[in-house]
Amino acid sequence: MRNLIRTKSVYSVLKVLVRPEAKRSRAAFNQKALDISFSRLRYFADIATMTDRELDDTQLNLLQEECILVDRNDKNIGSASKKTCHLLKNIDEGMLHRAFSVFLFNKQGELLIQQRSDAKITFPGHWTNTCCSHPLNVTGELEEAAAVGVRRAAQRKLKHELGIEPEQVPVDGFHYLTRIHYRSNNVPDDKTWGEHEIDYILLSQRDVDIVPNENEVKDYKFVSKKDLKELIAKADAEGILLTPWFRLVANKFLFDWWEHLNNVDQYNDHATIHRM
Repeated sequence: MRNLIRTKSVYSVLKVLVRPEAKRSRAAFNQKALDISFSRLRYFADIATMTDRELDDTQLNLLQEECILVDRNDKNIGSASKKTCHLLKNIDEGMLHRAFSVFLFNKQGELLIQQRSDAKITFPGHWTNTCCSHPLNVTGELEEAAAVGVRRAAQRKLKHELGIEPEQVPVDGFHYLTRIHYRSNNVPDDKTWGEHEIDYILLSQRDVDIVPNENEVKDYKFVSKKDLKELIAKADAEGILLTPWFRLVANKFLFDWWEHLNNVDQYNDHATIHRM
């Protein structure tokens, strides 16, 4: 039944596209249909079958970004659009891409966390670490030595999501600690989207000015260790949504790092990809 509804939705879109021609001759009608770009028809068909939730135009445009495809050992094996990387049908076939998660602390030792905008396609309304995104298949962000490409991407996205100026978060100010490999279906589970990433964990401590992008960030706050432990403990019972990668990192690593912000490089583990 759901496939039938989707098929009708695609038909409806096509019908709208050719409606002005309906009163012309059948020959003219058929010619107009042939003239419509195949790629445009495919685009509408894909959108109609993506999800029942209305998708935000800005977030849809971001799906065109080219992410870096990797194998299980984080070797670059090509690229694919953000949309392609996050479709469950591709994840189920093993598609894996590179990502990063930033944990930004202020000088008082509080962690900046954000609540993802309701416009986000994956994990809308979820609380998560400071910034989570992907290095792109572009010059500068492909550079792998010392994870400098990932760190450049982190600087770019902190500006995009939270309005933090690049000079406040210099590339060499990120501590690259380790990598995690995780997979998760989207929440709410729409049977369409998911995550399958090798995620670089970056930590920095500095005071910054925040001007959030409302299309990306619904809310943000600085939390102490005690605050975050309480948030995680009550999240499920109170319906507070947490991203899976944030929960995984917090439960396994974060609080040890937090105790040693002045010497966090002791936790550097670049050889291991933690399978979670």
